[in-house]
Amino acid sequence: MSHSRRVRLPENGPRAVVLDIEGTTGSLSHVRDVLFPYARERLAPWLTAHRGTAPWQQILDAVTTHTGAAHDEASALALLEQWADADVKAAPLKTLQGLIWAGGYAAGELYGHVYPDVPPALEHWKAQGTSRFIYSSGSIAAQRDWFGHTAHGDLRPLLDGYFDLTTAGPKADADSYRAIAADLGRAPAGLLFVSDVGAELDAAAEAGWRTVAVRRPDDERPAVTGHEAVASLTPLVSRPGPGRSTAPVGTHTQENPSDE
Repeated sequence: MSHSRRVRLPENGPRAVVLDIEGTTGSLSHVRDVLFPYARERLAPWLTAHRGTAPWQQILDAVTTHTGAAHDEASALALLEQWADADVKAAPLKTLQGLIWAGGYAAGELYGHVYPDVPPALEHWKAQGTSRFIYSSGSIAAQRDWFGHTAHGDLRPLLDGYFDLTTAGPKADADSYRAIAADLGRAPAGLLFVSDVGAELDAAAEAGWRTVAVRRPDDERPAVTGHEAVASLTPLVSRPGPGRSTAPVGTHTQENPSDE
């Protein structure tokens, strides 16, 4: 079922598009059923294999910083496993998952799932002069590996940059989107955030961004309310590039009540 609705269009297209990964550009089930279990079973072996190295110390220091208490390997591992089991968006866990996944990608054991509509959308925005970024709870390293190892090839040349918890902040916090806008040097009204999570879209809208919810056909969760929704990125590529006039299409930016 489509949740798209016709809305009044902005006069100009977005200067930059910021995309979520899970459920938006890639399959949520791939993350839950493939990547998370892969990393979970390798948390302890990774720490053992890297004991005493700089990356190992980085993880222990990150756990200490995150919790405000000193941790040795055993106590850090216990916390990392608890966070993994509860899917806690903790930066130390995301960093370690990224390191483990990097080994899996390099070994050819993992790939990043990307929906087939994503590469042409990225190519279209690039040709239009619209900047393209990823914002995910996963580490920037993990994001790069994801888009660097897909069934569609290496998509990293189609992306201009990445944001994560350590560089922008929590995705359900409006200040994170203010920080991204400041980093990009763009007015929030010229930025479009695309995600499948209502709380993230609400936060972006609070920060003055345009928002679009993606609800993939295989996603059985309740529909996101308060935001325009699409089933893929395809409807969004009809948005004009920066400074170009719009043409009427069926799905575009979140409706402004003042336009009614």
